[in-house]
Amino acid sequence: MSEAMTQAPMTQGLSRNRVILATAGTMLALLLAALDQTIVGTAIPRIVADLNGLDRLAWVTTAYLVTSTTMTPIAGKLGDLFGRKPFLLAGMIGFVVASAFCGLAQDMTQLIVARGIQGIFGGVLFATVFTVIGDLFAPAQRARAQGLFGAVFGLASIVGPTAGGFITDHFSWRWVFEVNIPVGIIAVAVVAAGLPYVKSKASWRDIDYFGAFTLAAGVVPLLIALTITRDHAWSSFPVVSLLVLAAVMLAAFVFVESRVAEPIVPLKLFKNTTFSVSMLVGFLTAFGMFGSILFTPLVFQGVLGISATNSGALITPMMFGLIGASTVTGFLMRRIKYYRFLGTIGVAVMIFGMWLLSQITPASAQWQVVADLVIVGLGIGTTFPLYLTAVQVALPRQYLGVASSQIQFWRNLGGTVGSAILGAVLANRLPSYLATRVSALNLPPQVTGSLPKGGSANSILDPTLLAKLPPAFVHAIRLALSDTLHDIYFFAGAILVVALISTVFLKEVPLTGDRAEKGFDEAPVIVDEEQRQAAAVTA
Repeated sequence: MSEAMTQAPMTQGLSRNRVILATAGTMLALLLAALDQTIVGTAIPRIVADLNGLDRLAWVTTAYLVTSTTMTPIAGKLGDLFGRKPFLLAGMIGFVVASAFCGLAQDMTQLIVARGIQGIFGGVLFATVFTVIGDLFAPAQRARAQGLFGAVFGLASIVGPTAGGFITDHFSWRWVFEVNIPVGIIAVAVVAAGLPYVKSKASWRDIDYFGAFTLAAGVVPLLIALTITRDHAWSSFPVVSLLVLAAVMLAAFVFVESRVAEPIVPLKLFKNTTFSVSMLVGFLTAFGMFGSILFTPLVFQGVLGISATNSGALITPMMFGLIGASTVTGFLMRRIKYYRFLGTIGVAVMIFGMWLLSQITPASAQWQVVADLVIVGLGIGTTFPLYLTAVQVALPRQYLGVASSQIQFWRNLGGTVGSAILGAVLANRLPSYLATRVSALNLPPQVTGSLPKGGSANSILDPTLLAKLPPAFVHAIRLALSDTLHDIYFFAGAILVVALISTVFLKEVPLTGDRAEKGFDEAPVIVDEEQRQAAAVTA
């Protein structure tokens, strides 16, 4: 086993000021990546108008999603092998350079390519940032630090859309990308000065090249297939062929990982109850998170008839709930023996919030939706720091990067799968509900003939179209959308029930004392003979 895999905690011998500086730099790195995810969305209409690329609009987001998700587990393993600092610096520098190319793009193709490259480095950042927390802080302080980093992510979600709109309106959409440059330069300087470098004896021979290739060859077609279900049927040739390719390559990935010395994802880690439960809960709770975030604008704009600008502002309180819950959870984890029940409570709160959202009708008040979103945010904020910290302390330190990156990977994957499935529910249920509500009005044929073809959410939210329709017809459309969203939130809540049951199977590892420092669960994962002998000596 290489020396890099048994290295001591990074903070050993560091002064308090050095730790603070390293933490600040890492938080800036997270802000850099998180802000980009929220600030770009508001500039999309202007980008499409300027580059004339409406037909490829979705790929601006898809390219980033695919590359960042694929890179996350690979970067986590490489960080374990070669140390975190080089990858954090490379991730920030590459992200900033790619951002500059995004801002300089002259057509949609250039922008999509630049976003894909940006996603690669974004994956490196997300895999590394949360791992550094485990390097900088002892287990007892780690949960509180996770809450602070969760607050940074929530802050980016709050500030990003407003900042993106302001920059786009007063300057240019290109500055939405270029603004990453000054933030990135500061972050690179702080990390370079504050974060210590742990020397590693690992070499390029330790890299699992076949594992990285088969993982990418499986995840990329899977994510693309799930993403294009928005305008392709699940049974269509492109979707089916991509899913088949993904299944074959992921099977090859499992085969490779079971036979290499340093796998990207050690399969034996899934024998650890804390690890496997945390991955499952992260995957399933992403359904609830994306179900509330992705479709809530339809509640405000489609059901309640609020403008797009105001609806964006009304989603912000959800992030305050997330920030508050993340901070409180980090505080409570150090003081509660059976902290797994914090996760149970968090998921239960999410389910309650989803149920409340499913009850929204055109007669509901705006404050009701806002209150429901705050409740969902409280649930989400509880689960994020809890399972990341639990996984980090349940596994040996040499798997810190793998464990942290896997949490991010399964959340991203769950969000993508959830978005595809919930989007399919919207596409399948809305037309029938719309036809039922309109037929109940008994309107003349010339009026019912103006029903939007296909009954898509985008078409029925067209302000120009709605202005031409009778109020009764518009009300029927809003009721139909309300019925559809009821099914979406109900389905997402049902998925969360599975997550709720899963939470009780988590095995707590104490956040203080020798066991936490060693990072072993009640049944440690033995991955080689050297570790087996060490465990025998300890026993």
